[in-house]
Amino acid sequence: MRGEILGFERRRRWSDEEKLRIVLSVGTDAATVTQVAQRHEITRQQIYSWRHEMKQKGLWSPDGGALFLPFDIPEHGVPAIADTPNIAAPMAVELRLSNGRSLHFDSRMAAGALTQLIRAVEAA
Repeated sequence: MRGEILGFERRRRWSDEEKLRIVLSVGTDAATVTQVAQRHEITRQQIYSWRHEMKQKGLWSPDGGALFLPFDIPEHGVPAIADTPNIAAPMAVELRLSNGRSLHFDSRMAAGALTQLIRAVEAA
């Protein structure tokens, strides 16, 4: 049996920013994983693999919604958390620090205690 070569196979390199943009485009305007994969000429499995990779790196979270709280960044040192607004029901909060570590705490945690916790983790 003879085979015919129709072209050459290309291996593309994707940056983390490109991968994240593609992963985040799933669900935008009701786009499915299949549609996004076809649009970018990749497999569905590649999107699932990138999701896992981005989650491991802390760049993507499956939780679509996020609540952003105000904080001040001093010239030197660790940010001081401002008083949090009144939140009706307590919720779990994940804070990703610049050193790659994550803190998980309850939304009812006092701002002063959280500031001390951040300083301790950053110093470790």
